[in-house]
Amino acid sequence: MALSSPLEDDNLLQEILLRLAPQPSSLPRASAVCKRWRGLLTDPRFLRRYYAHHRKPPLLGVFETRSGRNPFISTLDSPDHIPPERFDLQRHDSFPKSVLDCRHGHVLVKYWMREDLVVCDPITGENRHMSVPSKFKGVFISGAVLCAAGDQGHVHGGCHSSPIKVVLVSTTKDTRALACVYSSETGVWDNLISTSTPCQLFVGRFSATLIGKALYWPLFTPEKGILEFNLEEQSLAVIEGPPLTNNFDMGNIWIIQAGDGVVGLAVLSYPFFQMWQREVNFHGVATWVLQKTIEIHSIGLPPQIGRGTGAKKTIVGYSEDADVVFILVGDSLCMVQLKSMQCKRLCETNHSVCYYPLTSFYVPGTSIGSNGENDA
Repeated sequence: MALSSPLEDDNLLQEILLRLAPQPSSLPRASAVCKRWRGLLTDPRFLRRYYAHHRKPPLLGVFETRSGRNPFISTLDSPDHIPPERFDLQRHDSFPKSVLDCRHGHVLVKYWMREDLVVCDPITGENRHMSVPSKFKGVFISGAVLCAAGDQGHVHGGCHSSPIKVVLVSTTKDTRALACVYSSETGVWDNLISTSTPCQLFVGRFSATLIGKALYWPLFTPEKGILEFNLEEQSLAVIEGPPLTNNFDMGNIWIIQAGDGVVGLAVLSYPFFQMWQREVNFHGVATWVLQKTIEIHSIGLPPQIGRGTGAKKTIVGYSEDADVVFILVGDSLCMVQLKSMQCKRLCETNHSVCYYPLTSFYVPGTSIGSNGENDA
């Protein structure tokens, strides 16, 4: 009797396919081998195991907000490079709009000319619309979008049909921070939440940073503190910022997740790149500790960076999942991995704006150009 191939055993084949790299080309290429492989790779049970095995989705690229358009820039090389037209946020309409946030495979976008928001899923092409609450109309706002799935073992980045939450923040006339939460499960905005003390939010320049169960935005200057929105307690608070010197530029800081899963701050201050970490002791007393100082030129950033050269030197984005910051140096957009401090030059641009990273699993059988929309 002829011996059967190990690949004829579905269980063994799935164990092999689970170990394919979580890059955009991996599963679509494998699914093209034959109908049997495609059936295994598109099975929701296999995909849940695949997400759980890899834990974190790959960084696919960034959305660049400029002039009412939000072109996509892939951070991957061939064969995983994704052309910008695949994730065109203007696909459904040509109205000018700006990205407010991007997380868990979803993009939060606000229209310029009307008080509407839309949450886009670039992978499936699905859009979810919602109106801006009355207290946030006619003012500058910042926002955040995140997956609201609480299933045990759920891995963000493959949650295209999961419920979502949207958080909007702004500053009132008496300089108090104001927040409101939308849930796709209820289809309504919750009650308004405000800080008890005055503070001035740096609205529109920074996207939110998700650390644990809280979202963070910088206030107008770091010494004024950082705004914290606790997702579980539905509360706003201002926490003290690090003791930075007075010669920093607000364009050269970004709230990051530090190594121990706590609040951190990346600071680009020529000729150094610094990373601070907020530590809380057993008595609940918080202190900021300077964790790392690196010479900028040792990172591999373009040589034109320096004091007095006139070149732009700005932190313009951060990915929590990939642990990378995006830095604009002159006309070069660079990506720096915070653990290894390795730098990759992505493209040339003359737009000093914010860049919103997209992390998501890219699976076979996904409809990229879907016209289906859910209105909320």
